[in-house]
Amino acid sequence: MKAPQLGWPQTMEKASATITFNTGVAQGSITSPQLFNIFINALLRMPTVTGQNEDISHGLQIGKDQKGDNQRDKNGYQFNNTGFIDDISIFADTPEGMQKLLNVLQEFTAWCGMQINVKKTYLLVIDDDKKRREQEPAPVLTINGETLQVMNLYDTCRYLGYWGAGNGDMRATKEVVRQKIIAARDLIKCHLLPPELATELFTNKGMESSASQQHSLNGPASESELNDVKRLCVQAYKNAWHLPRSKASALFIFPKTHAGTESTLPMAVLTQELLLQ
Repeated sequence: MKAPQLGWPQTMEKASATITFNTGVAQGSITSPQLFNIFINALLRMPTVTGQNEDISHGLQIGKDQKGDNQRDKNGYQFNNTGFIDDISIFADTPEGMQKLLNVLQEFTAWCGMQINVKKTYLLVIDDDKKRREQEPAPVLTINGETLQVMNLYDTCRYLGYWGAGNGDMRATKEVVRQKIIAARDLIKCHLLPPELATELFTNKGMESSASQQHSLNGPASESELNDVKRLCVQAYKNAWHLPRSKASALFIFPKTHAGTESTLPMAVLTQELLLQ
């Protein structure tokens, strides 16, 4: 799709003059998502089939019972990859198995013209044995002739909008949420907008834009962390109304039935996110 392609559109009886396509499909064209789905679905099937044929997985399966009547073989419910739009994660229980899956991806992308951004591709080794993990070097895996970068379990990375680490630590995501709210709060510190519009600007920039990250505050977040985010939000609403921070916060916390403004606060965002799940 990226390299120049030659085409000969068919007319009634014969082919027309040669047309050179220097780019892929036009942005906004209705054929763009259709073509993408055709290729990305085929791409995801290839490592799945390879894993089933060569028993490459990581203990992941679809369904609780692998002995159903519709079970084609012992690996029928096994899968070794997940995809979201153009982000793909693949799993294997051995370095050799992972390299085989990488080779499959390399072969397919070379055939169809897709490109893999190796700079954004990382290898994460998960091992419960901390001593073995620290003593044994990470395997050297390659794709398109380039060695994959290795990410430590404690290294922070961004995936699908979330900042986290391989060990499940979501503190980095919480800090991203906090910094977004602070930036949005300071954005309306000295504004010339009507208070209602300044409030809407804050909620769009600081709250709704980071709603998915706010969801990460649920569960492991402490009460003090939620209160801290709540405090930042109230400060922003005071900025919107040109009020000093010493002003009582009850106006923005209380519901409208109790003479408050019923402003958007962290728990409301979290509740909405949970209802959407």
